[in-house]
Amino acid sequence: MTALENEIKALIIESLGLEDIAPQDIDNDANLFGDGLGLDSVDALELGLALQKKYGVVIDPETRNMRDHFATVANLSKFVAAQRAA
Repeated sequence: MTALENEIKALIIESLGLEDIAPQDIDNDANLFGDGLGLDSVDALELGLALQKKYGVVIDPETRNMRDHFATVANLSKFVAAQRAA
């Protein structure tokens, strides 16, 4: 588990007010939406804003694979790392 993945887990918990969950409770490869963590589209918007604010990433809803980027913590970590390197 990378430091960035831990930061993203903490950001998910903080920005969405998930009080009963600790970062270690979130599996890096588990789905964040639907059957996984159970996030919904409103949560996706809030998480996207939090990612933009903290990491300065550009989130374009027209991007075809944006849904894939937000699927898991591992995917989000790769997306943020790629955006920061660009």
